[in-house]
Amino acid sequence: MKKMILSLAMALSTMGAFAQFEAGKTYVAASMSGLGLSYSKQAKVNFNLRATAGQLLADNLMMLGIVGYEYQHWAKSHELELGVGGRYYIIQNGLYLGLSAAYAFTKAEDEKTHNCFITPELGYAFFLGEHVTIEPAIYYRMSINNFADASTVGLRIGVGYYF
Repeated sequence: MKKMILSLAMALSTMGAFAQFEAGKTYVAASMSGLGLSYSKQAKVNFNLRATAGQLLADNLMMLGIVGYEYQHWAKSHELELGVGGRYYIIQNGLYLGLSAAYAFTKAEDEKTHNCFITPELGYAFFLGEHVTIEPAIYYRMSINNFADASTVGLRIGVGYYF
């Protein structure tokens, strides 16, 4: 029994040792949402890919650049998103609050639209090793131009790399 408790304590302590969010570290990630993981009034089936890169400016504070692509099958539309954001790691175990602002250009069969979004999120960075993370996050993508119809609530799953 002692060996089991000691082994568990050692495993937990090594997992926490990887979760260092120190100033100067760089971050790259890819994430996916859609496929039934998000909901909006307009969208029925959609697929969203997102690439993110960032730098920890201070301990626990990261600045991000974001590029995203979304396909909505029901509207036969394609959307390209460019944005900036930030994350604050609440505690060293990986829990974070994020906020981003983005511009999106959408092209459907017969129309083109422009929209701006503000997206708060709550996520967690699960470290799989010294550098690689799995990052689930809950977000609310608020549309500035069409709040009632274009805003989205969802779950994003990502893979990150800290170096």
